[in-house]
Amino acid sequence: MLCGLPPCWLTARRAAGQWPSAGLRVPGAAEAERLVQQVERVQATGTPLRRFIACPELASTVQRCLQSGAGPGPGPQPVLLECAPGPGILTRTLLNAGVRVVALENNSAFLPNLQSLENSLDGQLKVIYGDFFRLDPLVAGTVKPPAMCSDKLFETIGVEAVPWSADVPVRVFGIIPQVKERTILWRLLFALYECSSVYKYGRVELNIFLSEKEYKVLTGKVGDVRAYQAISILWQVGCEIQLLHMVSFSYQLTWSNAMDMLLEKGL
Repeated sequence: MLCGLPPCWLTARRAAGQWPSAGLRVPGAAEAERLVQQVERVQATGTPLRRFIACPELASTVQRCLQSGAGPGPGPQPVLLECAPGPGILTRTLLNAGVRVVALENNSAFLPNLQSLENSLDGQLKVIYGDFFRLDPLVAGTVKPPAMCSDKLFETIGVEAVPWSADVPVRVFGIIPQVKERTILWRLLFALYECSSVYKYGRVELNIFLSEKEYKVLTGKVGDVRAYQAISILWQVGCEIQLLHMVSFSYQLTWSNAMDMLLEKGL
């Protein structure tokens, strides 16, 4: 259930909870690479590893996976929170499919392009400067962007807490940064069991790309001495883990070398 939507979203919301196709042009991989290279020239130093969906065909596959479990009912569909959209290949694909998207971008160099797209639409897209994988940092005092508090994020996108017995209020799509991948999985797991951070708002659905190595650990079985670990047990008890799609890193853009990825969905 979605509550407290800001006025700009209320006026744009359709009766069926979706928008008609936005008719946006989706850049090809070569154009997406040029966009990323432009950002690289602006930020030549200290840039962390980022991965983006660069192939329009892969973006369409991800869009179909994300919408396959969205529910066909006439009510409003859950907000789709896209983490670090970068050049916006998947963003445009989702918008063309009528999905209401919140783009949470952690690199300010990508914001002008995304904000221009936001301004051209009737409330279907909301762009926020922030980093999903740095939500609710354990720091004293003011939280400095792109880190942010989940309370502020959910207030901004107009989603209130619902019981876990209710439907999914938010769907999240993101590519877990290769650096500190296991640490991020542990942080998400702690939040899940504590019902804190994003899980304070209900049964949030995660749709994430992660490395094959970590996927095998999360789905490890008893007897597999290398894969079956404590984190395996806790994720399997707390979630339904489903493999949606496997893809080679050649279908993604990176700012440095990357590994093969898997798309994993946790409920």
